[in-house]
Amino acid sequence: MQHLISIKDLDCAQVQEIFNYTKKIKKHPSKYCKKLKGKILTNLFYEPSTRTSSSFHSAMNHLGGDVISINDVTYSSISKGENLEDTIITMGNYSDIIVLRSKFVGDAQRASDVSTVPIINAGDGVGEHPTQTLLDLFTIYEKFGRTYNLKVTFIGDITNGRTVKSLSKALENGCELNFRDTYNVNDLPESDVYYFTRVQRERGSEGFYEMTRDMVKRMPEDCIVMHPFPRNEEIPRWFDKDPRARYFDQMQNGLYVRMALLLSYK
Repeated sequence: MQHLISIKDLDCAQVQEIFNYTKKIKKHPSKYCKKLKGKILTNLFYEPSTRTSSSFHSAMNHLGGDVISINDVTYSSISKGENLEDTIITMGNYSDIIVLRSKFVGDAQRASDVSTVPIINAGDGVGEHPTQTLLDLFTIYEKFGRTYNLKVTFIGDITNGRTVKSLSKALENGCELNFRDTYNVNDLPESDVYYFTRVQRERGSEGFYEMTRDMVKRMPEDCIVMHPFPRNEEIPRWFDKDPRARYFDQMQNGLYVRMALLLSYK
């Protein structure tokens, strides 16, 4: 049993295996429709989610498995004061894998310490979000054929953005990384990848920034612009049709990458 708490839990060979699986699934998704028949996934989300929760649910359904969804903990025993460990032990009796979104750094590790089934960290507070990192890496890989020897600039909420933390960990040994926080977005360096993030106001972050047409003019023609979503004002809708906009590809890749990840546990 291998838990996925941090992107560092996967070595390069494992990441490449997930990428190879993902490419095959994207070409012929119907070939995998019964691979996890009889398996059950629990989606246990202590924080709101659209893309992560839905894509894991869809991924498991596409693979023939079933899903127990706990996306509003106010309707579970958590609202009665049940602790995380007891909830994890309970759901481990009913399912084969648990996808956990939690409020605090370290919750995913706490869950893995008591779980009898694999735990996948779907975001632990301001900590990490390793499956988002996998789909981000795959999106970069699709464009450039590699995830090294690239210039990557992270823009927005650097302090509280868990997707920035995870992706930068994955890229730190092979790429040139630049960070521009909310208050410093007017001097973006020439890069292969621009990774925008929203201001995490629910975590106490403050500020405002927005992509401008002048900013876009200075971006290389062959770069890509990414965003883990949800977005607020930082990327205007008028940029969506620009060929450099790859955030909707990220969303789609989220399904296929998570299908590939789940298959690695079968």
